[in-house]
Amino acid sequence: MGRFGLALDPEVTKSLKERSDLVVTDLRTIAVQGLVSPDHLAPLAEGKALLAWHARHRFCANCGAQTRMTQAGWKRECPSCKVEHFPRTDPVVIMLAVHGDKCLLGRAGRFVANMWSCLAGFVEPGESIEEAARRETLEEAGIVCGEGKYFRSQPWPFPMSLMIGCHARATNSNITVDREELEDARWFTREETALMFVGQHPEGISIPPPIAIAHHIIRAWVEKGDGVFT
Repeated sequence: MGRFGLALDPEVTKSLKERSDLVVTDLRTIAVQGLVSPDHLAPLAEGKALLAWHARHRFCANCGAQTRMTQAGWKRECPSCKVEHFPRTDPVVIMLAVHGDKCLLGRAGRFVANMWSCLAGFVEPGESIEEAARRETLEEAGIVCGEGKYFRSQPWPFPMSLMIGCHARATNSNITVDREELEDARWFTREETALMFVGQHPEGISIPPPIAIAHHIIRAWVEKGDGVFT
């Protein structure tokens, strides 16, 4: 079955939201609330990422001329210098630092109330996944990590990232929070982290929903403990 994506002008979107016969919403809400079957989510994410790329790359990075869309949206070509431009994907490490029977979770200002999650950050040029995970954990929380283990990945079209999930073994426990990146960061035991999955944490703390890879990174550690490194 063919699927097609179309970018709408903000004014058009506004008028559509006023119609009672339509439900106009965003991709994050669709995924979190399960408004479509799971097999539609990947194409929706694909379409959103591609539309965002086209909106931000209308001009050639080589000569500045306006480019044109080709290959059904999978490429942009410059008619002036003939350079071809392809959709980009930004690699992001998202990791759970572990120290003994505790894991490190952080809270960013953009999170919903009481939600804590794994630390994350973009991979820089010349870095390996392991190096990026160690650097981001050190920069955001002052925690030094040694051994790291890849978990799994997830496309995250906000706007065009690939989340690379990892577990990392911390070698110290004294947290120094980068307040420009996080509101706070703290250690949680496996026992209290398990309570977050069933909505019974004494402070009402929650973790990201199952649509997010962070949910599964944390769950794997709660269920396997040190076994996530084997």
